[in-house]
Amino acid sequence: MNNKDLFAHLKTRRAETLCSLVAEELERMIIRGELQAGDRINESELAQMLNISRGPIREACRSLEKSNLVRVVTNRGVFVREMNVAQAAEIYDVRAHLFGLAGRLAASRISLREIAELRAMVGEMHKAKDIDAYYPLNVAFHARLVELSGNHRVAELYNSLSKELHLFRRRGLLLRNDSMASSNQEHARIIEALRDHSSELSERTMTDHILAGKTRLLDRVKEQGSENSKLGQSSAKESE
Repeated sequence: MNNKDLFAHLKTRRAETLCSLVAEELERMIIRGELQAGDRINESELAQMLNISRGPIREACRSLEKSNLVRVVTNRGVFVREMNVAQAAEIYDVRAHLFGLAGRLAASRISLREIAELRAMVGEMHKAKDIDAYYPLNVAFHARLVELSGNHRVAELYNSLSKELHLFRRRGLLLRNDSMASSNQEHARIIEALRDHSSELSERTMTDHILAGKTRLLDRVKEQGSENSKLGQSSAKESE
């Protein structure tokens, strides 16, 4: 590779890295609720905030569109994707069984050190005072559990589905004051099943945990009086 080709290659790699970093930042903003469903992503404002050009932001948005986290509306811009309750429920069902499979696989290979690591994560969630503190820790805990399955394809599929559900998952945990506590108690039961290396119990406990999250979400929607409602108000925001 000559110097010219090397320079072009390095330039491309830097652009790809910057694009990935921007995509990660946008995803973090969605996870933390800083960007809500239906929100328009302001490229100029984001470029100024990150001190970069708008090019990497556009590329990052294209990447997130493929992950179903945002949608591009011609002549209007990029919006955080909205999802109706029926779509979310379908994803919860698929995600539940993937999570259960991850538990079955992890139970046969998990170490005492990894059990201690998971317990420490549960301890951090126990200290969380609100959803903004709890939810990112919850996301990391789930990702780590799936990673411990040792099956990269299961982890890839699970994480892809989980990204689509970020806003709905936050919503389910906002139902009652005890929702975060209930969720974390379920986490503790998962760890005990994994500690005992019980494949069947781990699979069942982890599947049930996701389905409990689905129930919390549906209860939240019912509480608000509209199972067909969407997060945000896209029609109003897109007309701005």
